[in-house]
Amino acid sequence: MRLHRTNAVGASCSWFAMPFRCISGLATLFLAFSTPTIAATEGLAVVDNPAYTHAQQLVEVAPGRRLNLYCVGSGSPTVIFEAGSGNEAGTWGFVQPVIGAQTRACSYERAGLGFSDPANRPGTAANAVDDLHHLLAAASIKPPYVLVGHSYGGMIVRLYADMYPKDVVGMVLVDTANEDFPTSYWKVDPEQHTWQQMWDETFSDHSKGVLEEQKCVEAARTKTLKKESALYDQCVPPPFPRFGKALNDAYAKVHLSPAFQAASLSEEAQMYAASADQVRAARRWYGDMPLIVLVQSYPKILPKNVPPGETQAHWDALTHVNAAFDDQMAALSKKGEVRVIENTMHYIQLQQPEAVKKAVLDVLGDATKPDRL
Repeated sequence: MRLHRTNAVGASCSWFAMPFRCISGLATLFLAFSTPTIAATEGLAVVDNPAYTHAQQLVEVAPGRRLNLYCVGSGSPTVIFEAGSGNEAGTWGFVQPVIGAQTRACSYERAGLGFSDPANRPGTAANAVDDLHHLLAAASIKPPYVLVGHSYGGMIVRLYADMYPKDVVGMVLVDTANEDFPTSYWKVDPEQHTWQQMWDETFSDHSKGVLEEQKCVEAARTKTLKKESALYDQCVPPPFPRFGKALNDAYAKVHLSPAFQAASLSEEAQMYAASADQVRAARRWYGDMPLIVLVQSYPKILPKNVPPGETQAHWDALTHVNAAFDDQMAALSKKGEVRVIENTMHYIQLQQPEAVKKAVLDVLGDATKPDRL
């Protein structure tokens, strides 16, 4: 089978990406949970919809536990937006309203994130799928669905489609995480640390035997996580340059909560552990389901911000690994397509939203053709 791989050039936009919880080593440059941190540019469009600044519809998914749901528009299939690790629904603020003009479009926030209730179990992909399934049922949002996932959210929507294949008629994966990422990187260079080694060495305080990042949770719990504290920059994501002030202010308050700190840490810890295992075990063929994989254009020339001693040859090998991941995900459907988006980094939906809008509308159009209904 020959995959259809196209280039999609968007409008000029600054490149920006930086890990929220930085992991050392070259793999940092490709980590799926990077957070944009460039200074806002004058005249740059921002997400300023007040709907994202507070809870919209709190839906009970388990006794005493609710998730925040925000839907616009009407029609079928319903498009479900799944945000990345530690991210809120506002990351879809440029895309959701446009899709809502064509059909029902829903974003939500996983347990502990945004305005949802705290999590009471690990932030694995399987637990997220279970919550989403209960959320859609409780909110009377019936299938079929088109699922749109960014970063870690891409692993979650793929697992949802694997577990509920009859409910999903299309999918858009936005620069998503791949369950085989750490292993494949290690195979390129066995001297590189494994994911577990990177996690342990970066986040563990070996002298005390505790997870360094757990300090963020404790500081939030004791209300000592303040701007003047040494932990603040480590624990709290910086403002998104594509968010308006009201939205950044609302999320800044959320990020000081122990629920957010615990949930975001748990998702990161599980991403290439339990979550990767769950997605890998459930991975299946999607037949002719419309599937578009959006990825950033990887620099061909060795970037300036790589660790000392990095070579062009090694960089080339790593970019080939990333391209193979993209093709692997597109190959899950005979209608799979990879679209390479220029002038963007990880948050394509914020940096090049037109590309995401077009992909979702293309999948919707294919999924609603008369011969597919």
